[in-house]
Formats: sequence, structure tokens, C-alpha cells
Amino acid sequence: MIPFDYQRADDARSAITTVAARPGAAFLGAGTNLVDHMKLGVAAPDLLVDVSRLPFDAVEPLDGGGVRIGATVRNSDLAAEPVIRQRYPVLAAAVLAGASGQLRNLATTAGNMLQRTRCVYFQDVTTPCNKRRPGSGCSALEGYTRDHAIFGASMSCVAVHPSDMAVALTALDAVVQVEGPTGPHSIPITDFYRLPGDEPQRDTVLDHGELITAVDLPDLPLAARSAYRKVRDRASYAFALVSVAVAVDVVDGTIREARVALGGVAHKPWRARRTEDALRGAPVTEEAFRQAAAVELGEARPLPDNAFKVAMARNTVVAVLRGLTRGEGR
Repeated sequence: MIPFDYQRADDARSAITTVAARPGAAFLGAGTNLVDHMKLGVAAPDLLVDVSRLPFDAVEPLDGGGVRIGATVRNSDLAAEPVIRQRYPVLAAAVLAGASGQLRNLATTAGNMLQRTRCVYFQDVTTPCNKRRPGSGCSALEGYTRDHAIFGASMSCVAVHPSDMAVALTALDAVVQVEGPTGPHSIPITDFYRLPGDEPQRDTVLDHGELITAVDLPDLPLAARSAYRKVRDRASYAFALVSVAVAVDVVDGTIREARVALGGVAHKPWRARRTEDALRGAPVTEEAFRQAAAVELGEARPLPDNAFKVAMARNTVVAVLRGLTRGEGR
């Protein structure tokens, strides 16, 4: 282990000031991802500022009917929260699909959102990786790509984002509340995560010293009919090959509105807006679901080892829609 300094933050402002003033500093929540990377040599912060005890551990109602999830709410608590289970079941299901029970008892909302890719080359410090060391190259381009992106990749990086929670939050139009050296501001989650471009080392638009304090969910009635499905190599404690988050509103056998997001397919949670557009006003039929999924997946650009993800994602979107609309067909 490389030596580092440690401080426990008494308040958000002092934590932000401390990290912002030191380029090698990092915030520490539960540490379930960061500490692993420190052990592997992937990350080497020279100062950890512990924000896990800051008072951001509540799920609270917002004016206008939405819900605010504090940054330090534990994953297991979030999945069990009645308002989440009743009004946003896709989020509860996504949280429960991640990691293990022990890790969910420790992991936090912000930490889950900020976890880094599980690309094998990113985690192997003996191989070149632009995400780990900018400019060194992307080993996956000529290597193992089964788990990698089919949307939005670049010649600099083909890795995918690992968070299940973030996929559900993307489908729910969540808004990330951030506080930084210049004060607080809000970022729609669809703008929060980045595609790799030529800066794959940046997973999000956060600047150094900016701290997530909460995530806001809008009042979204269609979210009450929502689901998350994760396809993986084993039944638990595995990252998604493909995952799908869907919320849908059906009236008289017709889809009035839909939200669809995909995981395991891009450097960021992938909002399937083409599928949403195709579903809007479509009948509740298997053929309509399949056509809507194909509109999005037709834009995929798979790599040599992961073309199977195109059919897998298409079939999973159809299966989730079928389950959510059972009995609603004309």
C-alpha cells in the first residue's frame, strides 16, 4: 500500500476546500471501489478526505412531489425505502442487482454512481490504458472485448460503466446535486456522465473538488410501472453484460410514454431515446416492442467479441416491456 494522509470531514465545505486545494486528494465514502483500486495500484491518492459521516444519509420528499436521495444513503437502505419501492421500483431493483448484500450494506449512493469501469485492462497496471494513464493506449482495441461497449466508444477507450443504479437513475431523469469550490449546482444525469472521446480518464463532468450531496428524482407517475433486468454470466455478484431499465405508461392498449436506459453497453448509462420515440403511441404488442428496440440497437457498433450484445439488448428490452404491459394489449 502506498502511504497516504487521512482526514475525517466535519462538514461539506471544509471537505471540498481541502480536496480542491490538493491535486492528489480524493473523497472517501465507503471505499468499496476506491480502496480496491488503491490495492491494485490503479489509484494512488495522497490524501483521503472521509465524507461518509456527513449528514447526507436521508431519503426525503421534495416540493413538487419528487424525492431527494442523500449522497451517503447506503444502498441496502435505499432499496428497502418504501417510497422507492412503491414509486420507483426500477431503482430498488437495480440497487439489489448490484454487488453483494455485504457490499450494499456499506456502499453509498454517490459511491455507487462514481464507481469506475471493470475493464480488465484498466485494472491491470501492467497493460496500457488511456483511462488509467492518458496517452498510453487502449489495450482492449486489439484484445479482449467481450464485456465492452457497443455504443459511443472511441479509439481511446471502449470500456463500459459498471453501475446498475446509474442506469435506473438515467431512465428516471434524475438530477445530481453537486457542491464545489464555487458553490452548489445541479446536473441532469444525462449530462453528468461522459462518453470517452479523447479524455477517457474523465467518467463524469465533475471537476476536482466537486462533491455529490444528493440525487433528486422527479415526480414521475409512470415510474410506478417500471422494472430493471440485468443479464450477466452468473446469478449474483457479477457486472452486467447488458441491463435494461424501463418505465412505461399505458392507456387503452397504447403506450402513452416510456423511459428506457441500457447498461453494460457504453462508457455511460445509455438513454435509449430512439426506442422511447418509437414506443410513444405504439400498441402494446410484441412486434411494436421489437421494432422499437431495433431502432436503437440498429445504431450499435459492436466490437469483434461482443456482437452478441446487440441481440441480447434487443431481446431484453422486449422482455421487460412484455412483463410490464402483460394484460394491457388490445
